[in-house]
Amino acid sequence: MATFLKIYNDNPNPKAIAQVVDVLKKGGLIIYPTDTVYGLGCDITNIKALEKVARIKGVKLEKSNFSFICHDLSNLSDYVKQIDTSVFKILKRALPGAYTFILPGSKTLPNPFKKKKTVGIRVPNNNIALEIVKQLGNPIISTSIRDDDEVLEYTTDPELILEKWDNLVDMVIDGGYGDNEPSTVIDLSEGEPIVVREGKGSLEIF
Repeated sequence: MATFLKIYNDNPNPKAIAQVVDVLKKGGLIIYPTDTVYGLGCDITNIKALEKVARIKGVKLEKSNFSFICHDLSNLSDYVKQIDTSVFKILKRALPGAYTFILPGSKTLPNPFKKKKTVGIRVPNNNIALEIVKQLGNPIISTSIRDDDEVLEYTTDPELILEKWDNLVDMVIDGGYGDNEPSTVIDLSEGEPIVVREGKGSLEIF
């Protein structure tokens, strides 16, 4: 049975955030709000938790395309090769926001991702997600929770999410209704922005 925890995005309760961080540190899986759709995530440094997420998604961990949710751009260098000024300016302009940026992966990526040439980085414009990562001290991985319903691709109601995921995860955070539009994915691994998927983030800033 998953814990169902209400947290308000405009003013996340530090005690509630600490509760989430505790679950993550113990290798737990959480479903949490972002500025787009709800995400399934775990601590990026916990291999067993990463393997659980990969199993749920039906992918091999080494081949998975999970995004890294970061608090800001300060720990980018832990996961991303040196990027030039023009790329950094794009990131500064767009983040926090509804974008996933594909960037060249560095040699210091966590073990399961060592062979990946690129990595997806997100800094969502959502206080709950940002506070979780800030208190945890390192990124969490994120993968969106898709729905089997062809019309509604993403479940937006936290109570319905709880019903569906109750036995698969350790905690579902109720941060209010989610969005049903995913992030815009921009590939910056070669320097020039290439739109991989158009989602909620506006393309006008590019």
